[in-house]
Amino acid sequence: MPHPSPAARFNAPTVVLQDLTLGYERHPAVHHLSVRIEPGSLLAVVGPNGAGKSTLIKALAGTMRPLSGTIEGLAPPQRVAWLPQHSELDSSFPIDVRGMVAMGLWHRMGALGRFTAELTQRCDQALAAVGLAGFERRGLDTLSGGQLQRARFARLILQDAPVVLLDEPFSAVDQRTTADLLGLLHQWHEAGKTVVAVSHDLAQVRAHFPLTLLLAREPVAYGPTEQVLTEANWANATAMREPLDDGAPECAPEGTHHHDHTDESVQHNAAFAKATP
Repeated sequence: MPHPSPAARFNAPTVVLQDLTLGYERHPAVHHLSVRIEPGSLLAVVGPNGAGKSTLIKALAGTMRPLSGTIEGLAPPQRVAWLPQHSELDSSFPIDVRGMVAMGLWHRMGALGRFTAELTQRCDQALAAVGLAGFERRGLDTLSGGQLQRARFARLILQDAPVVLLDEPFSAVDQRTTADLLGLLHQWHEAGKTVVAVSHDLAQVRAHFPLTLLLAREPVAYGPTEQVLTEANWANATAMREPLDDGAPECAPEGTHHHDHTDESVQHNAAFAKATP
């Protein structure tokens, strides 16, 4: 798959999160998050279990509204391609591989659009790019976990969006598939796309992601990966994470937020708000 020139292909937006609070029934899952994601960033989102990583990706994808704060730079929805967690796709859905991949063309076809020979060719080219040539008519229920994830990445290729959001894209995927799809992420990065991926694999993050956001419901650190993934920062993240349950404090409306965060382990530096390459 060729490596297109960043300037020639994509004009990714600057994404700005300002005092963002996300949650469920006013119980915060992420709060006080202010970061600026520069165009063309390759960014990993990491943190302990329950740190709000998937919640953040869902908000960036536009599937949940903030309790307070703002997200700028991600409208209209055609600017964003989103890959939810692997478990959120029912592989028994009665559709073939090409049909599932073709969903990436919804913004061109519309709900009642005609599936032309040109669009069929584009689907097949995307499948070939992820190593699934010849799988076009296979049912989803015949695919292995790695093959299904390759097909989902083919759908992202067709969406051709300047911002790509990935939630645990390499979870429960074989090593060869992981290596191939990481290569695709680097191609997107070189093409000027902004890629934001949730990951639990810190070794993988160190090897492949120049930037990292460490979350523990609040931001712990944001910037160059080697500066973020330190023992001290991870210890702070573990200390900061609070459980999300019905007993958690409600989050007040914007401008009236009064969480008590006096413990030193909960303090976060405003310098983390803007990453520098």
